[in-house]
Amino acid sequence: FFFCRARTMPSAPRTVKDVPAQEFVIALAQYFRSTGKMEVPTWVDTVKTASYKELAPYDPDWFYIRAASMARKLYVSGNMGVGAFRKNYGGAKNNGTCRHHHGIGSGSVARAVLKQLESVGVVEKAAKGRRITPSGQRDLDRIAGRVKVPVA
Repeated sequence: FFFCRARTMPSAPRTVKDVPAQEFVIALAQYFRSTGKMEVPTWVDTVKTASYKELAPYDPDWFYIRAASMARKLYVSGNMGVGAFRKNYGGAKNNGTCRHHHGIGSGSVARAVLKQLESVGVVEKAAKGRRITPSGQRDLDRIAGRVKVPVA
C-alpha cells in the first residue's frame, strides 16, 4: 500500500523548490527563448561574465540560462540586488603564483538580465533589490510542473 501512494505523488502540484535546479533552469531558459519576449543585448557574444574570466561563454544561449538561473535564485532566496548576484556568480580569481581569491561577477550582465526579467514581468523592483512578482511566481511554478522529477 505504501508503494501505491508513492507512485501517485509525482502528479501532485509542484513548485520550483520541488524540482532539480538544473532541469528547471534548462526548461525555463527554453521557455524564455521560445516566447521571444526577452530581448538579448547585442554585446552578448563578446562580453565576459566576470573580470577574472579569460573568454566569453561558449554557449550561444548563455544569456537565457543566466536569466533562468537568476529567476530561480530570486524565487528561492527572496529579495536580491545586483551586488548579491555579482557575489553569487563570482568565482576563483587566478592570481598567478599567489593564492586564489574570490572574484565578483559582472554587474552589467546582472543588471541587463534583471532589466529583461522586469520587462517580461517575472521580476519587480523592491525596497532593496528585486523580487518575484505574483504572476512570475505562477509562471515559474507552471514550468516547474512540466519538469520531470526522477522517482526515488
